[in-house]
Amino acid sequence: MGWAPLLAVTGTGDDFRHRHTRTNEERVVDFLAASTEHQGSVVASIAQAHANLRVTQAVVPSEAWGVLNQLHMWATKTRHEAVDRRTRLAWTAMLIGQCQLFSGVLEGTMSHDDTYAFLQIGRGLERADMTTRVLDVQAGTLLAQRDVSSPYADLMWMGVLRSLSAQQMYRRIAGPMVSGLSALQFLLRDPQFPRSVERCLIEVSRALLELCRNNDPMAGCAELQQLLEETDIASLAAGKSSAAALHEYADRLQQGLSKLHQLLVMTYFQMEPSPSAVLLPA
Repeated sequence: MGWAPLLAVTGTGDDFRHRHTRTNEERVVDFLAASTEHQGSVVASIAQAHANLRVTQAVVPSEAWGVLNQLHMWATKTRHEAVDRRTRLAWTAMLIGQCQLFSGVLEGTMSHDDTYAFLQIGRGLERADMTTRVLDVQAGTLLAQRDVSSPYADLMWMGVLRSLSAQQMYRRIAGPMVSGLSALQFLLRDPQFPRSVERCLIEVSRALLELCRNNDPMAGCAELQQLLEETDIASLAAGKSSAAALHEYADRLQQGLSKLHQLLVMTYFQMEPSPSAVLLPA
C-alpha cells in the first residue's frame, strides 16, 4: 500500500494525483508536510493560521500570537527538513511540541468565553473527524488482507493506536495486548480519552452550552452520540464482513460530523442576505 494511506486519511488523494503521476515517499511527504502550493499541507496550514490570527489579535492573548509567529517562521525556514528522512522525525517532534505549547497557552491565558468555545468546538470536530478517517483507512487495509484474523491484524490495530497518540492510554485500560474489538471500543466510546469520538462529542456539547441559539447544533451532536451508543462494536471488529461494516460505519460518522459542521455554519457564521442586496423581479 506504500504511502497512499496517508493521502486517504487526509482526503487529499485526488488533489495529489492531479499534481503528481507517481506516489512515492518523497512526493507524498513533501505534498502533505512542506508544500506551499497545497493548501492542506502542514506548512501552508500554519501560514493560514498565522494570517487568521494576525487579524484577530484583539481576542487572542499576545503570548499565543508569539508562539504561533515563531512556529510560522521556523516551519517556513526549515520545511525541507520534513522531507529528508534524516531530519523528518526531529522536525515533526518539534512541530508537535510547538502545537501543544500553543494549545496550552490558549488554555491557560485566554478567557473561556464564546471565542474560546468556538475553538473547543473546532478542535473537537477535527479530532473526531481524524479518528474516523484513520478507522476508515484501517477498514480498507483489513479488506485488502487475505486473513483478517491473523496476528498481523493486531499489529495493524497497534499502528492505528500509535497514529492517534492513543497507545499508552489504551494500555492503561486494556493492558499490553491489542485487539480490534478493544481498540475500536477505546477509540469510539472511551469517555475520557481526548481523541475518542465519544469524548470529542462531549467536549463539543459542553462548548455549545456556552453559546446562544445552540438547539440545532446540540441536536446534531445528540444524533451522533445516539449512533455511537446504538452500534454493536463487536460486529465491527473481526472478519471480512465486519471490515466492510466498519468502513460503512466510519462513513456514517463522517457524514454526521459534516452535518454538525453545516449546522454550526448555518447557525453562527452564515450571513443573512441584506434586503438591499435582494434583486427584485423586473
